[in-house]
Amino acid sequence: MSAQTPREIPHNAVTLDQQNVKLAALLTILTVAAILGVYYKTTWSMIEIWERSDTFAHGFLIFPFSAYLIWGQRKYLSAFQPQPNLMGLLVLAALGFSWLLATLASVLVVEQFFLITMIPAVVWTILGSRIVRELAFPLVYLLLAVPFGEALIPPLIDFTADFTVKALQLTGIPVYREGSFFTIPSGNWSVVEACSGLRYLIASFTLGTLYAYLTYRSLVRRLAFVALSLIVPIFANGIRAYLIVMTGHLSDMSLAVGVDHLIYGWIFFGFVMMLLFWIGSIWREDDNRGNTFDARPQQGRLSDNNRGSPKSAIVAVSGVFAVALIWPLFATYLENSSSADTSRAIKIADTSGKWRSAQEPISDWRPIYSGATSELRQGYQNSGNAVELYISYYRNQQQGSELISSQNVLAPESGSRWRHISERTRDVALHSGQIVLKQNQLDSPSINLLVWRWYWLGDEVTANPYVAKMILAKRKLLGRGDDGAEILIAAPYEDSPDEAVPVLSDFMNEMMPAITTGLEHASNR
Repeated sequence: MSAQTPREIPHNAVTLDQQNVKLAALLTILTVAAILGVYYKTTWSMIEIWERSDTFAHGFLIFPFSAYLIWGQRKYLSAFQPQPNLMGLLVLAALGFSWLLATLASVLVVEQFFLITMIPAVVWTILGSRIVRELAFPLVYLLLAVPFGEALIPPLIDFTADFTVKALQLTGIPVYREGSFFTIPSGNWSVVEACSGLRYLIASFTLGTLYAYLTYRSLVRRLAFVALSLIVPIFANGIRAYLIVMTGHLSDMSLAVGVDHLIYGWIFFGFVMMLLFWIGSIWREDDNRGNTFDARPQQGRLSDNNRGSPKSAIVAVSGVFAVALIWPLFATYLENSSSADTSRAIKIADTSGKWRSAQEPISDWRPIYSGATSELRQGYQNSGNAVELYISYYRNQQQGSELISSQNVLAPESGSRWRHISERTRDVALHSGQIVLKQNQLDSPSINLLVWRWYWLGDEVTANPYVAKMILAKRKLLGRGDDGAEILIAAPYEDSPDEAVPVLSDFMNEMMPAITTGLEHASNR
């Protein structure tokens, strides 16, 4: 038996294969660009955040970085013929529906995540499973273009304050603390948003992830370095905050108390990152990495079974557009079907017989709510006790005028005599049943306030902003509108916030039916 001679592949077949690869790649690039254009509102929202926020300015670099990583694999990728996989359309449909829900709930960061996640689904649909696996990291890396992380600010502030106070106490410096504010013998300090370390954390994670991919081949080493890029900046920011406070303390508050402490912070962070990357380079595995792709066997290029025709790529592209276009069109339809009437008047009747409207509010405190359709601020009195009611009402919500937004705050970080001391969840037993709400402590030079607050969403109430967002999305999807309100009640206290608890509980028991009725009347007009 004689050995068979390998079949020779005609040169024109090789050329045709290369043309198919280039055509599929071009169609994929154009389709991705078109998807970003179709969802232009979400795309532009990311760009606007990159422009105005130093924390997320790195977003401008993510797409070029990803494109560079893909370009570096072009010779190896040319070994595989595109094999469109229409299963990707199911994933794309699920992502599109999820984007719709995020849009209806007006959760911008989730909209952005689902839009970026559509890109790997598009690549999978047009180019196939094998190629999308080879491009897994560059495609997943695109998620870092989403300006996310603001939800981490409160816990980062708490950690930095805890770390700094503990370090000062270990140093022998007495500290008096209230929330994120603390006082030492030389002066007063506070950990605010700019001191949370979010910028350092995001910058470290973005660079650390890329460094791990380019430097290591072992998944364990990559994950270990990425974990370090998350842990190190958090502790480094705590050390930075401690050193800044110590610098101000030892210099009699002449150094590190203004913009210079931000400069010191970035210098310190740069040193920490250099040290982290230097240590990481000791275990590098990138020897001969540049030749890795070219040295891999060129399997599949000339196999008839692995070859995808231009027709199949065009069919896949058509399917992508058909699936992707449904969701923004449906979102536009739901927005246009909303009521144009935004005039809402909230009236709370004095029906309890115990709590009477007061002529003057109990304080000058006023929360900040952006773009509210209607607001109500009313003081109440009963047997020497005082409560202040504040309601912010929203209809036809959109970016900039939302019930649940980071722009809505109880007290600004600066420029106000009011300080936000703490926040926690509290269970309150009412005559009508149990209710979970948020409890906040505020103080000023003249008065302290205990604030209870919760969301009213038609026939549902919740104190959880994420649950409230889901309820809003459900109501809009079912055509029931997006009317909603946040209800705040506040009572003063002298020494302990527990002093105000029975006052607020009594007010809720007596006035809750009247408040609910007033909101229902406003929504039905």
